[in-house]
Amino acid sequence: MFERPDSDAAFEENSAQEAVVLVHLDFNTRDFDETHQEFLELVKSTGAKIAAITHGKRQRPDSKYFAGSGKVEEIAETVMAHDAAVVIFNHELSPSQERNLEQRLKCRVLGRTGLILDIFARRARSHEGKLQVELAQLQHLSTRLVRGWTHLERQKGGIGLRGPGETQLETDRRLLGQRIKSLKKRLEKVRSQREQGRRSRQRAGVPVVSLVGYTNVGKSTLFNRLTSAEVYADDRLFATLDPTLRRIRLPDTETLILADTVGFIRQLPHDLVESFSSTLEETRDASLLLHVVDAAAVDREELMEHVDAVLQQIDADELPQLIIYNKIDRLENVKPKLERDQQGIIRRIWLSANTGEGLELLRLALQEYFPEQLSTAEIAN
Repeated sequence: MFERPDSDAAFEENSAQEAVVLVHLDFNTRDFDETHQEFLELVKSTGAKIAAITHGKRQRPDSKYFAGSGKVEEIAETVMAHDAAVVIFNHELSPSQERNLEQRLKCRVLGRTGLILDIFARRARSHEGKLQVELAQLQHLSTRLVRGWTHLERQKGGIGLRGPGETQLETDRRLLGQRIKSLKKRLEKVRSQREQGRRSRQRAGVPVVSLVGYTNVGKSTLFNRLTSAEVYADDRLFATLDPTLRRIRLPDTETLILADTVGFIRQLPHDLVESFSSTLEETRDASLLLHVVDAAAVDREELMEHVDAVLQQIDADELPQLIIYNKIDRLENVKPKLERDQQGIIRRIWLSANTGEGLELLRLALQEYFPEQLSTAEIAN
């Protein structure tokens, strides 16, 4: 695995012990409170100790520091007071803004993308998942390469790597580019293998039903309920990164493949969408999307819009969707139910994957969407 710069690795290795200062500025956005709560959950999922949270209001970001000079002074005093090792912004920072802030605050500075990439690096379990995360990290870091990364030289021994007249920075950039190229080639091989499996299922006529939704809405719990699998499920953001496929067969229903995929989030970094394209193809090629929603979330409609935006990014927005309102056990006086449109097609189901209430309604819906054919297709071993 590619070794990350010492400053980045320090956050990943020591975040559980080191204090971090959070910065979330309000640019008069309507979802400030919701994004702030999500920001806290993202940071907590890293195990970091939150020493302080700095808020502020601005009309537009400052070109040099993102925050205004007075706010940066306040952040610097907070960092000193708490001996903080990292400052995390819940915003996208340009490379120059990150550099300027690090010089002024005398500590590591991360933007929202850097934070999400760190979480993804912790969650990836499969070989493919680790390759995808590393590629996204390097593509993100390549725009921030402004000082020598001596660890890159250690990849191949160091001596003899530099060309005539080549600076350390140029050497590092060349080695970084080579590593990105190597990762893309390895991922292309994995993608080819995945594509073979997908073509095999298509030839066999096996429909794929893909679970999609915002992160931490209970997709993996629902997946385990339907398939009796033991996919890791936890009440935290991005508990699932690696796609999992299982065959299911319901009474009076043809054989189906159920796919559990990574959860989406507000402002999902473009590098992640690009790096995870091979796994997201399971969603793009599905016959039906089960759009899982946290029924207890106060901003559930807005979260659904964010999911639809990502589906549009991966050209999956035209696929048929069945909305699954999950976690009804967290609501009062809400019973399992299904809702049909004017044509009598089931469009929404209210259930609880945690308690199992309403699962029979989902099974009924799948039976209606995929009735058993005269000759049932079986997936090839």
